[in-house]
Amino acid sequence: MSTTTRLTVAQALVRFLAQQWTERDGVEHRLIAGCAGIFGHGNVAGIGQALAEQGAGTHDPLPYYLARNEQAMVHTAVGYARQSDRLSTLACTSSIGPGATNMVTGAALATINRLPVLLLPGDLFATRVASPVLQELEDPRSYDVSVNDCLRPVSRFWDRVNRPEQLPAALLGAMRVLTDPAETGAVTLALPQDVQAEAYDWPDELFARRVWHVARPVPEPAALARAAELLRGSRRPLIVAGGGVKYSGACAELARFAERHGVPVAETQAGKGAVPYDHPCAVGAIGHTGTRAADTLAREADLVIGIGTRYSDFTTASRTLFRQARFLNVNVTAFDAAKHAAETLVADAREALKALDDVDWRADPGWTSRAAELAAAWQAETDRFYGGTELTQPVVLGVLNEVAAGGVVVNAAGSMPGDLHRLWRASDPGQYHVEYGYSCMGYEIAGGLGVKLAAPEREVFVLVGDGSYLMMAQEIATAVQEGVKLVIVLVDNQGFASIGALSESVGALRLGTAYRTRGPDGRLDGERLPVDLAANAASLGADVLTAADPQTLRAALAKAVASPRTTVVYVETVPGPAPGAEAWWDVPVAEVSGLAEARAAREHYDEAKRDQRPYL
Repeated sequence: MSTTTRLTVAQALVRFLAQQWTERDGVEHRLIAGCAGIFGHGNVAGIGQALAEQGAGTHDPLPYYLARNEQAMVHTAVGYARQSDRLSTLACTSSIGPGATNMVTGAALATINRLPVLLLPGDLFATRVASPVLQELEDPRSYDVSVNDCLRPVSRFWDRVNRPEQLPAALLGAMRVLTDPAETGAVTLALPQDVQAEAYDWPDELFARRVWHVARPVPEPAALARAAELLRGSRRPLIVAGGGVKYSGACAELARFAERHGVPVAETQAGKGAVPYDHPCAVGAIGHTGTRAADTLAREADLVIGIGTRYSDFTTASRTLFRQARFLNVNVTAFDAAKHAAETLVADAREALKALDDVDWRADPGWTSRAAELAAAWQAETDRFYGGTELTQPVVLGVLNEVAAGGVVVNAAGSMPGDLHRLWRASDPGQYHVEYGYSCMGYEIAGGLGVKLAAPEREVFVLVGDGSYLMMAQEIATAVQEGVKLVIVLVDNQGFASIGALSESVGALRLGTAYRTRGPDGRLDGERLPVDLAANAASLGADVLTAADPQTLRAALAKAVASPRTTVVYVETVPGPAPGAEAWWDVPVAEVSGLAEARAAREHYDEAKRDQRPYL
C-alpha cells in the first residue's frame, strides 16, 4: 500500500517540479532549473507560499528569481532553454489578470521558436464563491472562461487544474510536451487561486525522482533510401542549417558531412554557428538577411537540404530564392519536414546526418570550389564593413566581434539581426543567440539574463537598440539583484531604424519611426527627444560607460569584460555603409496611392512578386 503526504496543490507542484530531469546521451539535466515570478493575489498564497516554504534560494531545488515584468520573465526562460539546447528551462508564475496576459507574448515567442517554457498563471476561484474577483474578465457566455484562455492558441499544451485530483495528470502531460523535441513550446497550467491553497493527500510516488528520456529518432529505412537517391542525383546541393542542428548537438556531424561530400552550408538565424564561420564549406547567412555567397548559391542549387529549419519567409526570401531546387528536409518534426513539397526524413538531425554520411556521393567539385570562392569574397566584404573609422552599426559589430571571442551575443529585433546574420563571425554553436522567430522587441536584456543563468561561465553580450531598450529595460535591475553579470551594448540611433528603412521602401515616408517632438506643423519631425538612456541604465543599478569612436568602444568593452558587474556601454551610432539585402522580402505595398514614392514602390513590388514560386 502506497503512502501519502498531505500538501497543498501548490506545495505538491513545487515538490514535483524539483524532481524532474531530462536525459540524453547518458547525461542528465535538471528540467526545471528555477522559477521566475511576480506575485499577486492570484498566486501569492499558493505558489508563493510553497516556494517560500521550500526555501527558494539559489541552493534550493527550485530557486526563485524575482522578475520585473511577466513578459520579460518568459523571455528569460526562453533564453535559458535555448542556451541549454532545450534540455532545461524555467517555470514562470504570475497572478491573474494582467500578470497572466503579459505572458502571452512570451508564450508565442517560445512556441514559434520551438523552445520549452512552463507557465503557471493564477486563475479565478474554481468554486466561484467570490466572483467576480479582482482582475476577472467576465464572459457572459460562460463562467468557465478567464484571461488565461488567451494562452491556449500560443501554448503547445494547456490545462486548467480545477480539482487537486487533476494535478498529477496535468503535470505529466506538461512534462511530456516540454521534453518532446517534436512537440515542445510554451506549456501552460492555469491554477485557480483557491485550488492552489487546497490540501490533498498525495501519493508519494508523485514526488519520486523522474527522468524524461529525450529520444533521438532514427531515419526510417525507406525514407533514407529516397533521400539517398535525391543526393546521388544532385550536382549542386546546398545545406540550409537551422536551429535543430544545434539543439540536437549535430554540429560536428554537419561539418564532417559537408566537408566529406563537398556541400556548402548556409545558416538561418537560429542555425548560425552550426559550423564555424571559417569552415571550408561555410557560406554564411541565407535568405533576406543572407550573404551574397549563400544567396547566389541558393538561386543556382538543384537540391536544398534543409536540416532542422522551419523555413521562415526570411529564409526563403518569401519563396523567391530557391529557383531551381528540389527539397530534402531533415527534421524531428513532421510538420516542418513536409514543407515545400519536400522529400522528408523525419529524424533527429545527428542521427540523420550519420546515416546520410554513408551515401556514396559527392557534389560537383566545381560547385564546391565556387562556393569557397564566394565565401572568401564575402569575408573580404565583411572586413570592409568592420573596418570603418566612424561608429556605424557594422563597425560596432566588428569591434564587439573582436572583443567577444568565446562569449555569447544576444539580440532580437530591428536592423541589428540583419547585420548580425550577415556579418557576425560565429566560431562555436553557443556563441550566437538572436531571437528572430518572433523578432520581439524587448527580448534582448531579459533573454540575455536567461542565457547567463544557463551558462554562467560565458561572457554574455546583449546588443540592444534604443527602441527595444525603451520597451523593456527593467530586467537590468533583476540582473543586478541576482549578481548576474551582463555586458549590454546600448546602440542609440534615435528611433526605429529598421522599420524606418522599410517604411521608406513601401512609400510610408518613415512615419512614426523617429524619436522626435512635434514640429510647428504638428508632425513628429521636431527636436530630438531629451531622453538620457545612459542615465536610465545607471538608475537601474548598472555601471555605464560611453564610447564615441572605435577606439573608445574597444576600451569600454574591455573594461566591461573585466568588471564583475553588469555594465552598459552606451553608443550613439552614425549612418554609414551597411550590407544590403541580397534577396527580397514580401511586404505588400499600397496598390493605389497619391504619393509618388508609394507608386514607385508598388512597381518594384509587382516586379519582384513575379519571382515567387509555390514550391510544389
